[in-house]
Amino acid sequence: MTCTQDSCSRRRGEGGFTLVEILVVLVILGLLGALVGPRVLGYLSSAKSDTARLQIDGMKQALDLYRLDTGSYPPTGDGLAALIAAPGGVRGWNGPYLDASGIPLDPWGNAYDYKSPGDHGDFDLASWGSDGVAGGDGEAGDVTSWKE
Repeated sequence: MTCTQDSCSRRRGEGGFTLVEILVVLVILGLLGALVGPRVLGYLSSAKSDTARLQIDGMKQALDLYRLDTGSYPPTGDGLAALIAAPGGVRGWNGPYLDASGIPLDPWGNAYDYKSPGDHGDFDLASWGSDGVAGGDGEAGDVTSWKE
């Protein structure tokens, strides 16, 4: 079969998008991203803080069970590891009180800060947020076992 100029070449007005059409679509996508992006990031930040709160609540329950069995909370030196493996010289330990896979990290990948006796109660348990430093707002805000 031989091609004639009409049958092989693209006819004017067929297929493809014009530059203006592509630019309009890109502008619309950019506007949608600018409007929706901050909301999605806000939800992710809130979800991480909520996860940290749930993890702290779970560890508080494990610490309370430890205290019921042994008569006291683990000292700062033994830390949260005492909830997984029996520290030396502790009587009545009946754990593990947390999943033996290990002490969870906070949602930002940092270790939880544990202190006993605490400044705010029998023990202090805290996640210092995304920056890993006490204080801050938003995603860098602290999630603690005590009421502030």
